[in-house]
Amino acid sequence: MSNSTGAESWDIQQARDLYSIQRWGAGYFDISETGHVIARPLQENGAAVDLTDVIEEAKARGLKFPLLVRFQDILRNRVESINTTFRNAINEFNYQGRYRGVFPIKVNQLREVVEEILDAGKPFDFGLEVGSKPELFAGLALQSQLGSLIVCNGYKDAAFVRMALLGNKLGKRVIMVVEKLEELRQIIQISKQLGIEPLVGIRARLLAKGGGKWADSAGENAKFGLSTAELLAATEMLRKENLGHCFKLLHFHIGSQVPDILVVKRAVQEAARFYAKLYKMGFQIQYLDVGGGLGVDYDGSRSAFDSSTNYTLQEYANDIVYYVADVCNAEQVPHPDIISESGRALVAYHSVLIVEVFGAIEKNRASSALEFGDQEHALVRELLDIRKNLPRQNKLEAYHDALERKEDAQHMFTLGMLELPDKAKIEQLYWDISREVVESFRGQAYVPEEILKLEDSLGDQYLCNFSVFQSLLDHWALGQLFPIMPISRLEQRPSREATLVDITCDSDGQVNKFIDLRDVRDTLPLHALIANGEGLPEPYYLGFFLMGAYQDIMGDLHNLFGRVNEVHVFLDPDEPAGYYVEEIIEGTTIVQALDSVQYDEKELKRQMKAQVDDAIKSDRMKPSEAMRLLDDYERGLKEYTYLSF
Repeated sequence: MSNSTGAESWDIQQARDLYSIQRWGAGYFDISETGHVIARPLQENGAAVDLTDVIEEAKARGLKFPLLVRFQDILRNRVESINTTFRNAINEFNYQGRYRGVFPIKVNQLREVVEEILDAGKPFDFGLEVGSKPELFAGLALQSQLGSLIVCNGYKDAAFVRMALLGNKLGKRVIMVVEKLEELRQIIQISKQLGIEPLVGIRARLLAKGGGKWADSAGENAKFGLSTAELLAATEMLRKENLGHCFKLLHFHIGSQVPDILVVKRAVQEAARFYAKLYKMGFQIQYLDVGGGLGVDYDGSRSAFDSSTNYTLQEYANDIVYYVADVCNAEQVPHPDIISESGRALVAYHSVLIVEVFGAIEKNRASSALEFGDQEHALVRELLDIRKNLPRQNKLEAYHDALERKEDAQHMFTLGMLELPDKAKIEQLYWDISREVVESFRGQAYVPEEILKLEDSLGDQYLCNFSVFQSLLDHWALGQLFPIMPISRLEQRPSREATLVDITCDSDGQVNKFIDLRDVRDTLPLHALIANGEGLPEPYYLGFFLMGAYQDIMGDLHNLFGRVNEVHVFLDPDEPAGYYVEEIIEGTTIVQALDSVQYDEKELKRQMKAQVDDAIKSDRMKPSEAMRLLDDYERGLKEYTYLSF
């Protein structure tokens, strides 16, 4: 891995290449000539939004970091893109059915997100997919148009079935997808009780498996769906109840974030064959639901790597439409309407997490603070000699010698045979030598693996005011990579390599894997922090991009760090800048986080008041001092859970 240091010239295009922003940004993100990250919510068809300006406006409104910035116009653009792309494929292949997309609410349940998607989707009859009772209740309320489509996945109880059937009474098309045979029996029974015919879908458990991190969510051992034998049993059950005409949808799902288009091709062909055979058996199925899986190219590599995709949106739509048409034509059955449940591809791009860096732990600080005399410990003298003679030595051999001395020192210290000042000098000399060895290999055609690892270990740790567990859960749990980069100073060459650590009291609260076109980087090129007049670092902000899918809802309250502050950005040609910033959602306060784990605000205040009164009575505190403490405590309960600088 090459460090970003160097004396050669630097320009904005090099910054774009270093962080691959023009690849993963998909036209939504770029770098301005002033070195700031900009967002283009309508790609080349609308205004550019400078993220640094958004930050300054948020600060002027008193908002603290971390801060989530949502671009509602990106949501609209993504809805329009997926619908027009499928329409283009339908026209190209003379497909006789329609495209009816649905948004899976589980990917981002935030009301403003769902409402924006539904509003943008009205011209396309865009619908919703729900997988739980709370999602169904929300979907029924938000989908107000007659004939609006709601696909119900997941396991269902009687209350779920009743509410779905009542949704049909309201004029919606609420299709319950059967995940196991028992559900179908329950649906039939309750529909008879209410006198409402159900709209039934059946999920087929295909043999074709997905790819990437969620490959095991499909195939023969999938959690959901009916085997071929169970599918036939379900159709027989519907026939016996004279409800064969209620079988409206055939569903399959091959997993989330499918990186390889070949997986999609195989699954679509298999599912289309299921549809054709069922249609020929007398079931006039209207919809073929191809599920989710449409991926996002998080790293910009356009490959079959887990955090990427080797296909475009148009190729995805073309393959689905072509193969469904091909099978249907061969089987001489009508073309069904196609439904897809592409949530990640709709919402990933629309939000950016802005994180404040407030310090750095540098592994390779200069050793000028340490003074070396004539009477140094033998190991110190040996390391001084290695450093002095390094230009004339074999660099790899010199590194091995320095490493041996460092390990010897550790053994001696453990046995009580080495003093702290000597240990400090030995460790600092080791890092000085290591840094010079790494520099000596820079630019060479071959760099030994151990030197590459040494280079990573020399990286800094940048301290970031956020929680991985709240805001970046998929990175911690699944190793999902997200694009991360500075949002300003990009006209300057980054001079440091760093990993990122959060403010939780957990060793897992870090980011040490980053996107790269060829592999995975272990460090991120960043700029050196600049100290202000008081010796504290000037504000330095990092953007975590493509955060809109799953991260909002799946974050947890580790260390009671809660939801972050949010602002929403809307394009408006009447505004001088072409957009405006609207404060929408304030982050979790301390008392809200405590309340979520059963701490009552009034009881907390009462217990603190009792302790303060006792401190006054026993003369440990003066009354005025005690009242100030109590005021600080009660006021502090209303503050943001994150650090404030």
